[in-house]
Amino acid sequence: MDQATAEATVRPPKVSAAAVARACGVSPATVSYVMNGKAGVSPETRRHIIKIANELGFRPHGHSGQHSLDPHLNRVIGLILPNIVNQMYTGWAENIISATARDGFEVFVATTQDDADTLAQVAATLAARQVDGVIIAAALREDSRALRTLRQRRIPYVCLSRRSDHLPGDFVGIDDDTAASQLMQHVLDHGYREVATVIGPRFSTASLAREQAFVRTAAAAGITVAGERKISTRLHRDGGRVAAHKLLAAANPPRAVVCGSDEIAIGVMEHALSLGLRIPEDLAVVGSDGLPHSRSALVGLTTIVQPVQEMAEKAFELLLGQITSPSNTFVQSLCQHRLHIGRSCGCTPAPARQR
Repeated sequence: MDQATAEATVRPPKVSAAAVARACGVSPATVSYVMNGKAGVSPETRRHIIKIANELGFRPHGHSGQHSLDPHLNRVIGLILPNIVNQMYTGWAENIISATARDGFEVFVATTQDDADTLAQVAATLAARQVDGVIIAAALREDSRALRTLRQRRIPYVCLSRRSDHLPGDFVGIDDDTAASQLMQHVLDHGYREVATVIGPRFSTASLAREQAFVRTAAAAGITVAGERKISTRLHRDGGRVAAHKLLAAANPPRAVVCGSDEIAIGVMEHALSLGLRIPEDLAVVGSDGLPHSRSALVGLTTIVQPVQEMAEKAFELLLGQITSPSNTFVQSLCQHRLHIGRSCGCTPAPARQR
C-alpha cells in the first residue's frame, strides 16, 4: 500500500460525548439523550448539541431505537420541495425536521420551483455535501436525472407524494385516484353539471392522477370536462387566481371548480370574490390537501385531507431504514386520506362541538 492510499484510509480521531458536552456546556447525559432520540431536552438545546456534534465530528456508536446507526454517518439528510409558498410543503418540512431531530439528524432543505434543471442541480449539490439520504417531494414524472444522480452516488431516497415513472424507489403518499374520485363524486352529488378542474403541473404524478380521476368520475356521470375547462397551473394561490381568471372570463363559466390543491382552490376563491361572486351560491369550489387554514371556519373549504404528520414520519422511517440497511426491495406506503366537508361546495357543515 503506497503512502497516499494509506493516508486516505486513516480515519480521523474519535470525538467523545464528553468532549461534545464540554463544548456545549451541558452534561454527557444530555448529549446521550439527544443522540439517542430521548425526550427531556428542549428543542433549542437539542439543535445546539447536534450542531456542535457535527462540527466536532462526533459520531455515536449506536442507537437505542429500532435502528443501529453507522458511526460514520454525517447525520444530515436532504429534503427537496417544489416551493415553500404552498403550506402543504411547509407542513411536511416541519414534521420531517421534528422526526429527524429525534434521531439526531439535521435537515438540509432545498426548493426547485418545479424546474427540472434546478432539481438536477439540487440533487448534485446534496450528493456533493454527502448527505446520508434524501426525501424528495419534487420528483418529476419524465425527468429522473436527480434520482439517477442520487442512485449513482449510493444515496438512498424516498419519494413523497410524487414519484418518477422511470426509477423505482420507496414511496409515501395517498391513493390519489380514489381520493380525487371521492371529491368529484361529492361535487356531482350536489347536482352541478358545469364543472371545471384545476390541478398542479402535469409533470407531477400526484397532480396528473387527480386530474385523470376527476375527469373519469365526471364522465361516468355523463359529464364531459372539456379541454378549456381542464387547467394545469402552479401549485400556489397565484396559480389558482390565474386559472380562475381564465375560467370565469369565458362566455359560459363553470358552476363548480374541483381543484387538486387547497392553495389553488383558495386562489380560485379569491379571484371569484374579487368579481363579486359568492362562494358557494354563485361558484362552488373544492380542494385537495386539507390544510388547517383551509378547513377553518373562515375559509370553510371542502377538501381531501392528507395526514401530513403521518406521511412525514413514514417518509423518514423508510429513509432511515434504507440508510441503515440498504435494500433493492422498495416499499409503497399509502396513508389514509379523508374527505372534509366544508361549506364551499354548498353543504351546511355540522356545527363544531363546544369545548
